Amino acid sequence: MIKSISTTHKRTILTITAIFFGAVQVHANTGSSREFSDTTLKAWEEKSFEGNTNYELVNKDGLRALKAQTMGEASVLYKEEKISLANTPVLDWHWKIENTYSIADETSKDGDDFPARLYVVVKTGFLPWDTLAINYVWSSSMPKGSSWPNPFTDKAQMVAVQSGNQLQGQWIQQKRDVAKDFKDTFGIDVDQIDGFAVMVDGDNSGANGTAYFGNIEFKAH
Repeated sequence: MIKSISTTHKRTILTITAIFFGAVQVHANTGSSREFSDTTLKAWEEKSFEGNTNYELVNKDGLRALKAQTMGEASVLYKEEKISLANTPVLDWHWKIENTYSIADETSKDGDDFPARLYVVVKTGFLPWDTLAINYVWSSSMPKGSSWPNPFTDKAQMVAVQSGNQLQGQWIQQKRDVAKDFKDTFGIDVDQIDGFAVMVDGDNSGANGTAYFGNIEFKAH
């Protein structure tokens, strides 16, 4: 079911809360592979910020992958799931992009669009808006390894794990220690996350982009 959220509040902490904690579903983490398939994708839901990114399962380079394409739209595909970072702190995924964007300042509200991004979200208190999020992004212009506060909220951090078009068109494997990233970014010890999501967006800048996501898996060190 696709739901719409006002662009005025795009990616604010209330938006993040609405995405992940509107109707919490708890799934035990088995540590098994999370390759996109017709079966696993049924557990995901979509919410719109401005129009809808086109998400579809395709066969790409011999892999059953999730294709995400925007022509100036933005919607997020998300999964509510409690995942133990004490046991499986390492987020491991594959992705590739077809193009980067011409954006001068990705740290601004007008430039907050990315060829590909993967969110992880943790609930930090009893109230629905008590959340923190890290956005792992494929940046068009910010240096790889850089990080900055989300321009809409100080409760979300952007981390450029890839940058530029040098590797576009290639499958890239990424690994992040999510527990360490929350500690380094927000100064807190996090023993579990409560949800994660993928997005390809272009609504702030009017950009067009296409990305593919392969397996998304949480692993031990």
